Amino acid sequence: MVNPLHTKPPEQFIADFFTTFTNAVVHGSEDASDLMSRYYTRDVVQVADGVPLDWDRLVAHLRPVRKNLREFRFEVHEAFTDGARIATRFTIHARMRKGGPVSTRVHMFAEFTPDGLLRRAEQLTRAVAPTEPQTGE
Repeated sequence: MVNPLHTKPPEQFIADFFTTFTNAVVHGSEDASDLMSRYYTRDVVQVADGVPLDWDRLVAHLRPVRKNLREFRFEVHEAFTDGARIATRFTIHARMRKGGPVSTRVHMFAEFTPDGLLRRAEQLTRAVAPTEPQTGE
């Protein structure tokens, strides 16, 4: 499980949250639902570019990520907190099983539980010019 939001600087919290979660998705063998329960609440709603994703849709999303994602890193540009809420801007740098590198800028407003689980998030994303991800991140 991740640490509560208030235990780290917000940039580090977000980088750690997504890096450890994605690493567990890609390199772990844990059941997707069990893995999700260590990072997300059961009533999670994540709206990405206007598309709402609930628990079941997020779990389903993990299967292709597990199969296709080869390398990744999260570059957090800024993050601000207000209690359990965080506003952040970060870039996901990735290399997929097929194709070259891809980079996606994410603007996210999110709410976490006191124990560090993601409860809800609104995300706006856009593709940006990719940079080479570093192996092992």
